[in-house]
Amino acid sequence: MAAGETQLYAKVSNKLKGRSTPSLLDSLLGMGFPAHTVLKALAATGRKTVEEASDWLHCHCNDPSLDDPIPQEYALFLCPTGSLLEKLQEFWRESKRQCTKNRAHEVFPHITLCDFFTCEDQKVECLYEALKRAGDRILGSFPSVVPLVLHSSVSYLGFFVNDSPADVIREFAATFATEASVLADCTVKPCTKQLHLTLAHKFYPHHQRTLEQLARAIHPGHSCQWTAALYSRDMRFVHYQTLKALFQYKPQNEDELTLSPGDYIFVDPTQQEEASEGWVIGISHRTGCRGFLPENYTERASECDTWVKHRTYTFSLAVDLNSRKDGAASSKRNGEFHPPQTSRSLSSVQALQATIVRKSVLVVRHGERVDQIFGKSWLQQCSTPDGKYYRPDLNFPCSLPRRSNGIKDFENDPPLSSCGIFQSRMAGEALLDSGIRITSVFASPALRCIQTAKHILEELKLEKRIKIRVEPGIFEWTKWEAGKAAPTLMSLEELREANFNVSMDYRSLLWVCASAKKIKRKENGSW
Repeated sequence: MAAGETQLYAKVSNKLKGRSTPSLLDSLLGMGFPAHTVLKALAATGRKTVEEASDWLHCHCNDPSLDDPIPQEYALFLCPTGSLLEKLQEFWRESKRQCTKNRAHEVFPHITLCDFFTCEDQKVECLYEALKRAGDRILGSFPSVVPLVLHSSVSYLGFFVNDSPADVIREFAATFATEASVLADCTVKPCTKQLHLTLAHKFYPHHQRTLEQLARAIHPGHSCQWTAALYSRDMRFVHYQTLKALFQYKPQNEDELTLSPGDYIFVDPTQQEEASEGWVIGISHRTGCRGFLPENYTERASECDTWVKHRTYTFSLAVDLNSRKDGAASSKRNGEFHPPQTSRSLSSVQALQATIVRKSVLVVRHGERVDQIFGKSWLQQCSTPDGKYYRPDLNFPCSLPRRSNGIKDFENDPPLSSCGIFQSRMAGEALLDSGIRITSVFASPALRCIQTAKHILEELKLEKRIKIRVEPGIFEWTKWEAGKAAPTLMSLEELREANFNVSMDYRSLLWVCASAKKIKRKENGSW
């Protein structure tokens, strides 16, 4: 490690001693990464886990700007949650469907508290402390209900926050700006003008009446816990267009970009002279590399899709029924700052309502499978005489995972078609837009079901955090497949080798039931 990097690490380590980030820093430095790139990776991933920062560093190993001292830009927003957020998201979808996309669709529902500002990578942790201090200071006076008044003009539609609640919120923003200036040496401009939650902006005038009708369906009195959220973005691409890759693309020339479904690409519309028709020049958000890419492999994405959420502070008077500890030890959970517990005498009914979370089971069918499109003889159409796979049609998958018994086992355990993969990703994107929180995933051992679960989790950005639990008890095979015996399915080891994040520790429901029956038979003397 260079002398300058050693001094930088020592300075940061001492300043942040006793917090969680130094352990992340130490782990990454122990892997051999330079200190300045480690700090950059932590800032770019929200300082969440070693795995995310390590993946970022590996993906950006060829990034020509990796060593550039370019900090992230940060902003503080007040974001709604609960039923109010659901109504706002419904308005987002309907307004886009009925009146096309407008500027408000580029960002999630929010009230801007502080404009974007820069912060050095080694001081980002200080911003988190500034957020917590500002939240704790204003918690007692934060309004239990934030009054929202609908305002409409020729080019703007949104809710205004008026009266004393607006003053309290502005005071919180000003306190954060002061704390950030002292702790992180940042110049932060808090919002001092009219606080507003934008519904539509820069739309066609003839759409105003339709948008107003949709907005009247949003009742500002819907239950809501407001959360102050700290986000960051790459300041270099503020005025670029953001594209999202829909399909995989393997470069044919060295000046082309590799695309994987879900990749984001930054494109400057003013610098496309070198690109041929149907092609654009862009910079990959995932790798930082620049190159050509086919435009028809992408779609327009929203401005905030590449933003990173760092820390949040939730303003709530609800009692945390799951916690038994007081003070700072229980005030921070999963990157969020929660206020200390308050007395049940405030309102036990309101507290229970606020803390009870509805849990549901979401049932999803698999995407389109190849044998339903190409028939029972589909395998014969895509295999060579020596048993190798090739792609005879674009709706066939690009490749097949390796199986111990060879390609023949795919005949009764077929994969998704290309359209099926696309359907799965669209389902994941729809779940992401809906705000549904996924905590566990169970899938049939059929390959098509494992693939569907994988692509949905990728769109939800949960493919590394949630393991797929393979449950044979939900496998349905008697309707479509012929034969009296169940088909040969891929083992957990084969699925892991094929990069499916399946749980190796999960015990199948069928296995548990079968074991219980054996034990009972043994106890009854009929073993």
